[in-house]
Amino acid sequence: MSEYAWTWGYGTNGFADHPLDAALDVMQGCGYGAVALTLGHPHLDPFAPDWRARTEHLATDLGRRGLRSVVETGARYLLDPWTKHRPTLVDREADARMEFLRRAIEIAGILGSDCVSLWSGVLPDDVTADAARVLLDERLAALVESAADRDVVLALEPEPGMLVETVEDALAVRARLGHPANLGLTVDLGHCVVVERAGVVGALRAAGSLLRNVQADDMRATAHEHLPFGEGDLDLEAALRTLREIDYRGVVAVELPRHSHAAPKLARESIIALEAAAGSAMPGAASAVRDDAPSRRATSDHPWTARAVDEVRADATRAARRFAEAGRAVGREPRGKTPFGPTADDEARAAIVAALVDGGAEPAILESLYRRGDDAERRGVLRGLDRVSASVDDRWRETGIEIVNDALRTNDARLVAAAMGPFAGRHLDDHAWRHGVLKLVFLGIPLSVVDALADRADEELAAMAERFAVERRAAGRPVPDDLTLVLPTSERF
Repeated sequence: MSEYAWTWGYGTNGFADHPLDAALDVMQGCGYGAVALTLGHPHLDPFAPDWRARTEHLATDLGRRGLRSVVETGARYLLDPWTKHRPTLVDREADARMEFLRRAIEIAGILGSDCVSLWSGVLPDDVTADAARVLLDERLAALVESAADRDVVLALEPEPGMLVETVEDALAVRARLGHPANLGLTVDLGHCVVVERAGVVGALRAAGSLLRNVQADDMRATAHEHLPFGEGDLDLEAALRTLREIDYRGVVAVELPRHSHAAPKLARESIIALEAAAGSAMPGAASAVRDDAPSRRATSDHPWTARAVDEVRADATRAARRFAEAGRAVGREPRGKTPFGPTADDEARAAIVAALVDGGAEPAILESLYRRGDDAERRGVLRGLDRVSASVDDRWRETGIEIVNDALRTNDARLVAAAMGPFAGRHLDDHAWRHGVLKLVFLGIPLSVVDALADRADEELAAMAERFAVERRAAGRPVPDDLTLVLPTSERF
């Protein structure tokens, strides 16, 4: 028996060049136990004259195969051959969308699917946000009632650029409707990278027991583009670790709607990546060895970095431009041993920070780089602080401490991880440092990123960890495995 309670699935929108039975054959051959069925061309037309007979035949086939299912409703041109995804639930006229979703509910009932996944839609030009919320609430309430009559669960999916864009938005809709029992959430792991302030871990924890469906894909933080695992910024291990923490038992289906041309290859590669990440996310799999401390060299081997360092030493005002260019110039490949370790652009920016110190720049420049930078640039500032000598003057130390404390107030997991490096280990006071350690545990970040954990862990940190563990157990939630590194010996498990 597997150590996780969910079932791997694959979306039929990633098999658009295969007939449905052939797509199911490939999925099963790769080891998937579920299918995420997108209604529409080419697999199951919900408006075909024989839709019911075909659905009943599919229900028999899925039962014979032992496959779970979820129903997806994201077909691009099913309702309007000229305009993608329209009409939506926030358009003035949405009869076609409502008819489609009611049919999807009927199909899900026949198939015995886990849920029907649906989304709000992009705000039209002729509808205000307030008016769109009213339309969405009225229509969703009607669909919830229809679904309840057929014992079907709906799962509202936040989508980048739509009225309901984040898990917080979806929860607000559910609250306005009175928390209906058969309305849960779909979370796309890749979307979390793009729009969720607390990242994938925070989004999944916020969804919690309301999570009914998970779509799995990679994505870059800068674009809503579904990518194979390993090609974007998703921390897949952290996502799966969080699903285990919240005891998710539904389907985790790969969502690659623009990769049908390579469906069998990607289906094989995706389940290998999922199984590997799930294995690493299981208890006892995390390494207790800390990432190597960032190099204290003032430059890296990349020619661009060497040139940038020379420029900044000569003229500190060039730092902002070079900071902004670093990702494009040297890439963003990971350098550490965990997803929370430094990246190539982190190292380049850290070298620039070290050059500012060596060149006698004012600390205000560093503060400006952090305050005005994006998340990657802020991480670069934090990595650069780790290269600053322990004997740095008071002005630099005070500025650095202020920056680290600001990062620790966020819920950006990669930023928080970068904040707890050697600079924090040397200069944060005990109170702030202890709370930084527990912040990592709360966000699901391995404590291997913490510098000087063995040296600075004390009885007060152990007592804080013990209280945290007691609260988690009282709430019926699992205690993060990494907490054992700082719990009292009697409390370890």
